[in-house]
Formats: sequence, structure tokens, C-alpha cells
Amino acid sequence: MKIKILAFGVAKDILGGTSVNLELINDATVYNLQYLLEQQYPRLKQLSSYMVAVNNEYALPGDSLHERDEIAIIPPVSGG
Repeated sequence: MKIKILAFGVAKDILGGTSVNLELINDATVYNLQYLLEQQYPRLKQLSSYMVAVNNEYALPGDSLHERDEIAIIPPVSGG
């Protein structure tokens, strides 16, 4: 399945833009997505942590992904 991933903050720099398109296997999970992203964009692993949001909700590694899901990479945020 083809999915579009939106990137925010420093993730835009790492992914090289505001979004990327990836091909995932059917029945893929958030964990599968993170693994693939970290293989293609090794700098992503250097972040202390990042979250994946699916359809405007933070997702867990075991959550399933579907072709029409809105997926976003949310880098760590520091405040002051």
C-alpha cells in the first residue's frame, strides 16, 4: 500500500521536505513504518524520541496502518 507521511519540525529537515510517500506491505503497523523510515532516513534514529500520529491521534507501535490514513511524524518538542 502507498502512504503519505507528513513531517513537522526537525523531521522536515531529516525527511527532506514536508511529506514523503512510502510503499508498505498490507497489514503494516506503526512499528513497520518506523523501521522503514529509520532505514531510509538514519538521522531519524538520532532524535531522542519521536511520535507517530495516525488520523490526528498518537499511535502505538502495534497499531495497524491503512492506505487512506493521515500519518504524521512529530519530533520531540522543547518548551521554555
